Amino acid sequence: MLDQLYSRLEEIYPEMVDFRRDLHMYPELSFTEVDTPNKIASYLTALGLEVKTGVGGRGVVGYLKGGKPGKTVALRADFDALPIQDEKDVPYKSKVPGVMHACGHDIHTAALLGVAKVLSEHRESIEGNVVFIHQFAEELAPGGAKPMIEDGCLEGVDVIYGAHVWSACPVGEVEVKEGFTMAASDAFDIDIQGKGGHGATPHLTVDSIVVASQLVLNIQQIVSRKVDPLKPAVVTVGSLNSGIAFNVIPDKAKLTGTVRTFDDDVRDLIEKELEHITKKTCEQAGASADFTYKRGYPAVWNHPEETDRVERLAQSIVGEKNVRRRTAIMGGEDFAYYLQHVPGTFFFVGGGNAEIDAVYPHHHPMFNVDEKSMLVTGKCFLASVFDYLASTNTISEQAVIER
Repeated sequence: MLDQLYSRLEEIYPEMVDFRRDLHMYPELSFTEVDTPNKIASYLTALGLEVKTGVGGRGVVGYLKGGKPGKTVALRADFDALPIQDEKDVPYKSKVPGVMHACGHDIHTAALLGVAKVLSEHRESIEGNVVFIHQFAEELAPGGAKPMIEDGCLEGVDVIYGAHVWSACPVGEVEVKEGFTMAASDAFDIDIQGKGGHGATPHLTVDSIVVASQLVLNIQQIVSRKVDPLKPAVVTVGSLNSGIAFNVIPDKAKLTGTVRTFDDDVRDLIEKELEHITKKTCEQAGASADFTYKRGYPAVWNHPEETDRVERLAQSIVGEKNVRRRTAIMGGEDFAYYLQHVPGTFFFVGGGNAEIDAVYPHHHPMFNVDEKSMLVTGKCFLASVFDYLASTNTISEQAVIER
């Protein structure tokens, strides 16, 4: 059965490529998506699926009811783009100035639509149901996952799978990891108020730049001296803005940064320490500060059983040597919210290919991936749906027999 589904997916691959390239040429930023969800909804509707639009704001959800009773599997793809100028020279280069799909969300969307088409053609043989979650605004907190969940996209769902194309991994390979795989992603703002003055009379001022510089150094001690070294954490100051003239000591300075953690206790500790160090550093210099901490996405925690399932199935698709356990990364993903509600796993599919210059990192102006990664993603999704439904139906039958 799966071989037949795989063959059909390969047959419609050109259609998937066309859809992906259309999205790539006409990208839309987080929370401003209009045409993209309309295109997705139209495609799913044409397949004869029940389709809900405006889910959580701009999300689209397609529902496929199988021909036989069983559990419900959800598959998720995101479809927002980034505020980056597309600099690569390809026929499907972005036509929207300053906006491009620099992370592969167009790949995710087209792959999931291909899966939806194949499954819709074989719905009578499906022992359960499949929910296709097309999510808006993954790139920008608070993200689209949380409001879509609040709007009911996971109602009745028993398990969920998500995939991310990865340019650092060669096409034809798959990476999985159980447990923590992506970090919680938070942000902080610190507005320092000093006392400005002439650059030639620093003794009459409270130099906000010096205070900010000292604060940057003091913040570095949080991870090195306050956090358990066996627990990963990152505190990064990403910007320091102050002053406009060479001979003026500015009265204000602003720091912004990000915090990445896995453990909730470490997350709480860093927030507390950041606020404490900010207050004391500024007080010592005679300055003051407004401190704001914004909690972003929680850490992605993959359920072991579903991670093992995807690993086993991926090995059957691309070969055992091309599937490996990856290490956790400090990037964030709001797929974490889905995994807080139902079991599932988030895996990575290789998209790198030097022959087509698909070697640049995500969020880079030259970013691109091998489109054949959509076939690997699609096959992993198809296999996961049928394997999960078959295993749960078998378990149910055994339970009935035992009773």
